[in-house]
Amino acid sequence: MVGGRVRRVALTGGIATGKSHVRARFESLGIPTIDADILARDAVAPGSSGLAAVVRRFGTEVCDADGTLNRKKVGAIVFHDPQARRDLEQIVHPYVRERTERWFASLDPERVPCAVADIPLLFEGHREPDFDAVIVTACEPATQLNRLMARDGLAELEARERIAAQWSLQDKIAKADYVIRTDGSFDGTNRQIDEIAARLRSQPTG
Repeated sequence: MVGGRVRRVALTGGIATGKSHVRARFESLGIPTIDADILARDAVAPGSSGLAAVVRRFGTEVCDADGTLNRKKVGAIVFHDPQARRDLEQIVHPYVRERTERWFASLDPERVPCAVADIPLLFEGHREPDFDAVIVTACEPATQLNRLMARDGLAELEARERIAAQWSLQDKIAKADYVIRTDGSFDGTNRQIDEIAARLRSQPTG
């Protein structure tokens, strides 16, 4: 750590493993958080250069009648086509990274010892060196599959394809500084989050 800056923590994990709950819990504990998925939506908002780039690459059919990007249509393309997925990431990821950097730089290290960025594709984007610590959320594969199917209304094959498009949970766990298991009750998950929050706050920021 250099110059007393805010300790940068990445929150990641497999799709549908509980990252949103974990991020919200950190926020409720007074630890600032930012959600890369929201930034990714901003990157392709109506009128943005990002949306224009997506339309050039994928065609106008990926937009709804009002001109907004239909994320389900894009998802159906990129989860079946690795090159298409890389092309989309090259449009969206630079925006997300720049906004995340700007957000961390805006925080006052005198008041904020640590902050958490929720970055679903942290390892896939090789961004772990940007952070001081990495938290991975994890659950059993069957739980992950069932959650994803219920959350996004997907058939089993579609859900499995989306899970397979990311790094495996075991590979992510192997590179984590902290692991939060979300298989159990919310209380059990919250106890893990609270313990990690206390440890992060107790570590030096400079």
